[in-house]
Amino acid sequence: MKSNVSIIISTYNSPAWLEKVLWGFSVQSYQVFEVLIADDGSGEETQNLIKVMQEKMPYPIKHIWHEDNGFQKTIILNKALQNCTTDYVIMTDGDCIPRPDFVETHIKLREKGRFLSGGYHKLSMHLSHKISKEDIINGNCFNIDWLTQNGIKSSFKNNKITAKGWWSKFLNFLTPTTPSWNGHNASGWLADILAVNGFDERMEYGGEDRELGERLENNGVKGKQIRYSTTCIHLDHARGYIRKEALELNESIRKATKVNKSVWTDYGVVK
Repeated sequence: MKSNVSIIISTYNSPAWLEKVLWGFSVQSYQVFEVLIADDGSGEETQNLIKVMQEKMPYPIKHIWHEDNGFQKTIILNKALQNCTTDYVIMTDGDCIPRPDFVETHIKLREKGRFLSGGYHKLSMHLSHKISKEDIINGNCFNIDWLTQNGIKSSFKNNKITAKGWWSKFLNFLTPTTPSWNGHNASGWLADILAVNGFDERMEYGGEDRELGERLENNGVKGKQIRYSTTCIHLDHARGYIRKEALELNESIRKATKVNKSVWTDYGVVK
């Protein structure tokens, strides 16, 4: 069956986490999708994993790769956008296991002239390692009792794992968090993303996803809050790629986007 939604998963040298994410997509309630792995220069271990998973998974996987030249996530994401074969795109990260209704919820809630802003729940390093393929397939990793037994503390944010139906809609309405384009859980129409020229490739880590959403908003594509309707569990990891200079540059780019109400970047898909 032909795919009708494209899922872009960003990754960099985290094959153990990526494997868990790909198993998460194998048990989705909605399966008519393609996966594009936007790989920012991973080595042989990740490439070998993807070859194995391409044979095992019930959905097609494309590996979009370029050589490692530092943090260039925006560049590889733009390349992945150009390789999508459908008109709707969901973006997430290679350390975020999707809840089984993740894709179905994005499909059900999508609207013309909107992008969707989903949620995540960050796990400890201990629990990130503990979750196995079997825990993903049988649903343990989204069972709040199992998670609590394995170290998650009681918290209001646990609603992002458990909320369904009217309760999730109420919490989406109630939250003071402004909907933004999130690298871990966001979706939109490919034509809308290309109309603002995709990601700004000058940007490294730190708000690069949100800046895309800000240009979408400036172009009349408004964010829709669904952080309690669809979620993923965020596996823990080190963040050695954070650079002060890059953060300062990103902040200045985002400030210019807001002040100038920019709808286009000259440093995106079209050069």
